[in-house]
Amino acid sequence: MPEWLTLYYREPLELTHGEGRHVWGADGRRYLDFFGGILTTMTAHALPEVTKAVGEQAGRILHTSTLYLDRHMVELAERVAALSGIPDARVFFTSSGTEANDAALLLATTYRRSNQILAMRNSYHGRSFSSIGVTGNASWSPTSLSPLQTLYVHGGVRSRGPFAELSDERFTEACVADLRDVLGQTHGNVAALIAEPVQGVGGFTAPPDGLYAAFRDVLADHGILWISDEVQTGWGRTGDHFWGWQAHAASGPPDLLTFAKGIGNGMSIGGVVARAEVMNCLGANSISTFGGSPVTMAAGLANLTYLLEHDLQGNARRVGGLLIERLRAIAAPLPVVREVRGRGLMIGVELARPDGSPSPEAATLALELARERGLLIGKGGREADVLRIAPPLSLTVAEAEEGAAVLEATLRHVQSTLAGREAP
Repeated sequence: MPEWLTLYYREPLELTHGEGRHVWGADGRRYLDFFGGILTTMTAHALPEVTKAVGEQAGRILHTSTLYLDRHMVELAERVAALSGIPDARVFFTSSGTEANDAALLLATTYRRSNQILAMRNSYHGRSFSSIGVTGNASWSPTSLSPLQTLYVHGGVRSRGPFAELSDERFTEACVADLRDVLGQTHGNVAALIAEPVQGVGGFTAPPDGLYAAFRDVLADHGILWISDEVQTGWGRTGDHFWGWQAHAASGPPDLLTFAKGIGNGMSIGGVVARAEVMNCLGANSISTFGGSPVTMAAGLANLTYLLEHDLQGNARRVGGLLIERLRAIAAPLPVVREVRGRGLMIGVELARPDGSPSPEAATLALELARERGLLIGKGGREADVLRIAPPLSLTVAEAEEGAAVLEATLRHVQSTLAGREAP
């Protein structure tokens, strides 16, 4: 395997099975999972409703491709279209979030007859050639080559950068002014803005609510499309909203919406939703060999049904709210924690050196110590200085308290360790 296919932990961890919010390693040890396979295990590990749907469909037929009708794909497309908020919506299924964003970029550039794309600084949209070309986080963008001309604008990171000290209202005004300035320097039509409502790999950073609505007003004046990358924020994870774009809903839904990860609960599902005139703009044939697979579609339907019937969005809001307040109380006396941010069950803990600069070494140490204490978390941010906390949406209050206790011990250990290193 390639050297860049990195693994977490000094001693890599092999996971063999899971149940609910827990997973087990090959050594037999049980861990509380606060990362869910990068926000993919959305409802629970080994959810009976999903495993039953997968098993039953696998016993009938595993694969057909989109060249044939599949009832599960049609039913899931109808439900996703209705939930998307996009009028006259059409849905195209892919096998990953990367491929979903790639498809959205194809649609937008074809519809607008332009290869110019607006993207957010510190963003991440996947690992394909086109999605890397609109990724603003340099740690995840290995080449400057791109089929697109990408223009990066401010707004995705609230607490760092040139506008960090402004009020929310002034921050939004400054970012809109920056957007207008960038558009004033373009040549020809810009096709679209692609933006994560909450930046995932970027460290769970987000602008003030309403910023993308303000952007949308500017975009609409130029006919520019808005692509909301909901690969990590969708399906109620933020608690307050089913989709991340709804925190910026004053000007209505996006023109295109991409999704993946949580809808499959571990199965490979991605997709793009767009209004019909945009989705149908392609003049050439296209299919998906694995997008819309009968097995993954059966899993997606079962998973979405469970999520809605058990109000996991509401659970994310309630339990996530308790967890984030608990973490803020833990962090208050610890200088190593610069910020605890997020909403619902999408929480970032940014770690810093005494001078306030990013501390990737603190995040790496915290990752290891949490694992030793039986808790799995993620890591992100432009400088790899942010702990990413995103458990399955069925997390209980007791499990949230258990995880918070581990994080408290972990962060206190990190604080004392780094303080000891800095002592004369």
